[in-house]
Amino acid sequence: MSVWIDITGLPRERIVFSPSPLAELGFALHTLAEPAHHPGLHGWTTATSAALKPDLAERLHEAVFLWGSTFSDITFAFAALPERAGQPGTTLAEDLDLMDRLDDERYVGAALEISCSSSYCEGGPSPLVDARAREQALERATVRGPRQADFARRLLADPPGVRAWIRRLFEDCEQAFFADVWQRVGVQLATDARHKTEMLRRKGLAEALAEVSPAVSLDEERSRIVIDKMAHGHTTAGDPAVGPGVTLVPSSFGWPHLLALHARGWRPVITYPVAAPEMSDPPSVELLESRLTALAHPMRIRICRSLARTAHTTGELARANGISAPEVSRHLAILKKAGLLQTRRRGRYVLHQLDLLVVARLGSDFLEGILR
Repeated sequence: MSVWIDITGLPRERIVFSPSPLAELGFALHTLAEPAHHPGLHGWTTATSAALKPDLAERLHEAVFLWGSTFSDITFAFAALPERAGQPGTTLAEDLDLMDRLDDERYVGAALEISCSSSYCEGGPSPLVDARAREQALERATVRGPRQADFARRLLADPPGVRAWIRRLFEDCEQAFFADVWQRVGVQLATDARHKTEMLRRKGLAEALAEVSPAVSLDEERSRIVIDKMAHGHTTAGDPAVGPGVTLVPSSFGWPHLLALHARGWRPVITYPVAAPEMSDPPSVELLESRLTALAHPMRIRICRSLARTAHTTGELARANGISAPEVSRHLAILKKAGLLQTRRRGRYVLHQLDLLVVARLGSDFLEGILR
């Protein structure tokens, strides 16, 4: 499972690393709405939420559809404007001006779409002009609660009025807390973007992507950027409607999320975290799936129970579990392929033991994988 971006023939100078104040505000609002996704920012979310004025908190709750469980693409408005050549604004006001330049159909379509829906990368008419698209947008909003359903109906009925309301909301967030946030993280994000740009210039795209995230890479033909996610999606960096290119946006609030904007008619955008917990690199989605599958068999669970306590030979495991040695060997091979076992030889005996560190990380690896 992955999202990939076709970059066949794309010149290196069309790949842009740049922070976006509006994208970072979107991540900050997501962190406030879903603090469980970001346990490392618990202190910031608690203090910021407590300091919000009731009116602002109420309005944020009303519009949470845009940044709560999923992310709206409207905070990446630059990706729909070909004249920007993939460059976000340098200030929040400039990014908001770019958002205002989206026409109503594109704005409403992006606001009411969600990136995990099956039709996300297929494109299609805006809910403003297509009855079926409107019905689907309202259904998605209704599932998320009456406030979100009401917000969606208002946006469909009065796009200019609600767009002005959303802009004022973002401006009030800047005044309430985001100006201080951007002053603190903006320099860090700009520094990271310059470093990645220099890495791209000096060592090439593969090396630059390796520094973005272990989950972002080039395929063997070096014609696609592959983002390792529990999702399927694809797009091309050569869409003439928005100009060829890819933009990579660093975020200090991003972890564990790694977003890939791959909607049709938009420039591809990868938003990556610049900071993550101090731990080894998470496994690929494929390896994580193989580990969970390996543990889904009741006999392998019983074998793991023995191997968690001490090392055992194949014969010992066969006698303890009442099965043949070849059956044990097949189960051990699956566990070993999933990276769950440690094996060592002692004389003529081969001893197997559960890798407790790998198993202990399965929960956090699973959570990071599905949130990525």
